[in-house]
Amino acid sequence: MTTVREFIGTPLSSKSTKVLLLGSGELGKELALEAHKLGLEVVAVDRYDNAPAMHLAHRKYVINMLDGRAVKEVVYRERPDVVIPEVEAVDTGALKELESEGYFIAPNAEAVRVCMNRVELREFLSKKLELPTTKYVVVSSEEGLINACDVVGYPCIVKPEMSSSGHGHTVIRTPLSEGELRNAYRYAVVSGRGLSRRVIVEEFVDLLTEFTVLTYRYVTPSNEVFISTLEPVEHWRYGHFHYIESWQPSIRDEDILRKCREYAVKIVEALGGYGIYGVELFLTKDGRLLVSEVAPRPHDTGFVTLVTQDLSEFAIHLRAALRLPIPKVNLISAGASYAVYTDLDGVWGPKYYGVHEVLSVEGVDVRIFGKPSTYRGRRMAVLLARGVDVYDARGKLRKVLNKLVIS
Repeated sequence: MTTVREFIGTPLSSKSTKVLLLGSGELGKELALEAHKLGLEVVAVDRYDNAPAMHLAHRKYVINMLDGRAVKEVVYRERPDVVIPEVEAVDTGALKELESEGYFIAPNAEAVRVCMNRVELREFLSKKLELPTTKYVVVSSEEGLINACDVVGYPCIVKPEMSSSGHGHTVIRTPLSEGELRNAYRYAVVSGRGLSRRVIVEEFVDLLTEFTVLTYRYVTPSNEVFISTLEPVEHWRYGHFHYIESWQPSIRDEDILRKCREYAVKIVEALGGYGIYGVELFLTKDGRLLVSEVAPRPHDTGFVTLVTQDLSEFAIHLRAALRLPIPKVNLISAGASYAVYTDLDGVWGPKYYGVHEVLSVEGVDVRIFGKPSTYRGRRMAVLLARGVDVYDARGKLRKVLNKLVIS
């Protein structure tokens, strides 16, 4: 489908242009904000009530998104112009059925299926596209895991087939007992999203840095399809499984960044559809550039684009999905982001102290997601900063890192 959009209807009317979010977290909230700017009607769906994007939605639904029937019932009721999956925990079979019936899934149902399944993605990247990835083995039993660790070598990491933000991951640095390995397998299976018993055992590499190349496929007003990349975002996790800090533009050698872009474009060409992809890459200390993950949606490291670009990754994704024009995207400032996590368990309606101190620093901003409750390791906010260069922006964030207190 390459027809450009002719009009945008009025929300809550019979001619509204409607966006349905499958997943309504912090990424969905920014998409909802962009949707309101364009006069779109927003429907927010998630597994729990009062998710961040629901605060901005015209209507909301709380369902198990791994239940394909529940997903289809909501879509049939709402009949959206665009369905945007925002999380991994979605029944992709239902998405493929909906797409076959004429509903538009952004970027497309097959891309969502491949990218949101760690095993399928590794096979797609390494075997179909012949791109470099970490060494890996896929197993579906405790016994298989015991053998796989020896095959991959140490250190290695055990991951569920479907998960995010480090859930279910175990780093194995030296050979463990059979019982410990069985526990690692069970932890991965229990922590994964869905019912799969497959886990992936992957080489644990010594990183120099990481990149996200935000790459978008879109249709022009003349009905031509193009793929473009943004300035690569560099990021670091400080020993965590999830990202902590990101900055744009990257400070790395242009030859490395050019190769990052080439890999990203090759991936997005193969996946197709309309929308933005977050292509994650590792640069190892021994000089290898490896493709790590691909998100078929805006990426958490891309929050920095809210302060660095004239069109953020969220605006780009929404425009591409709606087949609206995307002129050249310009980097208007160097910037950085720092994710704020909590160690609090079970606090309902948390409070945020220190906002005054954070906003007192020139060029610094904050996005508080408004999640209804806390659990250990949950991302609750992100700090943002503009600067004359990335060093300046990152320095500003270090002045306020401990100012925002959640209780």
